[in-house]
Amino acid sequence: MVAHYLQIAEPYIREYGYAAVFGLIFVEGFGIPAPGETMLVSAALLASQGEMNIAAVLGSAWAAAVGGDNVGYAIGHFGGRHLIVRFGTRIGINVSHLHRVEHFFARHGGSVVMVVRFFEGLRQLNGVVAGTAGMPWWRFLAYNAIGGLLWVLLWGYGSYRLGAHMDDLVALSHRLKPYLIGLALTLLVAGIAYLIYRGKQSGPRA
Repeated sequence: MVAHYLQIAEPYIREYGYAAVFGLIFVEGFGIPAPGETMLVSAALLASQGEMNIAAVLGSAWAAAVGGDNVGYAIGHFGGRHLIVRFGTRIGINVSHLHRVEHFFARHGGSVVMVVRFFEGLRQLNGVVAGTAGMPWWRFLAYNAIGGLLWVLLWGYGSYRLGAHMDDLVALSHRLKPYLIGLALTLLVAGIAYLIYRGKQSGPRA
């Protein structure tokens, strides 16, 4: 498994160095499919072999994660909400529903932003959803920075320290990931559905 990670990412790292780590994680942050996590693990493993500086790897990855997610936030804030307000009624979402989702993010958005950073597929839409939901930028920035730091420490510094034991960690992660993603999505959808239901119940009555 470790050899597989290195085989995918090592050519790019050797060609572009830390810029490869930064670039792939950055574009992944605003929804472009990219092997950001693979790149982080590979760079950390090379650092454990003395071929890269682990502090530079972690710093580049963290800056890219935070920066990319903030681009995603801007996309959602300036584009996503406008589209929902304008066309949402065509798929059953009105402004009242959006306000409920915004209220949910106002109360629980920080935890959501930190947790979904660890899930493939959700991580790429983290900033876009938060921006669309109207989460205050300063709040998003703070929780996103913390979540990004924890993610970098787990997969970056963890890979650097464990080295040869990474095969076991990666295998366990892949076995658990579908269940954890399913649980996270279920909780998120259930929360949004509850807020929409509450919005309908508390709406104007004839």
